[in-house]
Amino acid sequence: MVITTPVTPEKIDALKIYDELEISGMIFTGRDAALPRLVRLIESGRLAESGIELEGSLVFHTAVSPAGIGPTSSNKLDIESSIPALSRAGVRIHIGKGRLSEETVRALKESGSVFAVTPPTTALLTATIRSSRVVAFPEEGMEALHLLRVEAFPAIVAIAHGQSVF
Repeated sequence: MVITTPVTPEKIDALKIYDELEISGMIFTGRDAALPRLVRLIESGRLAESGIELEGSLVFHTAVSPAGIGPTSSNKLDIESSIPALSRAGVRIHIGKGRLSEETVRALKESGSVFAVTPPTTALLTATIRSSRVVAFPEEGMEALHLLRVEAFPAIVAIAHGQSVF
């Protein structure tokens, strides 16, 4: 299924586990360092003043380095614990790898969001990047919050509507 950002609730409603996605548009990136900080911005009510708009967005659990991008384990505490708050704030698709807890599966369902996995193929994913810029936390280096423009970024829905492939 072709996904163009920002993602609408209707598009999310149509997704099922095992759906193959081809994503084009803007994707936020973050992992252990940036995602908890992003949640703190949300919880403090300062997200809008940062200029970050999450409604209909995607977050890919990765760092951005000269070597490329590739998924990190989404079930790391600092990453998985950010998923409910980010989903409530408008993130519709979280992209990473690994099994998530039943609690996170429920949070995704309640927020109308899904989790997609992508194979750990750095060269394939890096080839989809058309532009990249740091939007927050530059002191984190490659783990800063980046905004990528991608074209034909592959992913597979792994959790949707309370169902999981895991």
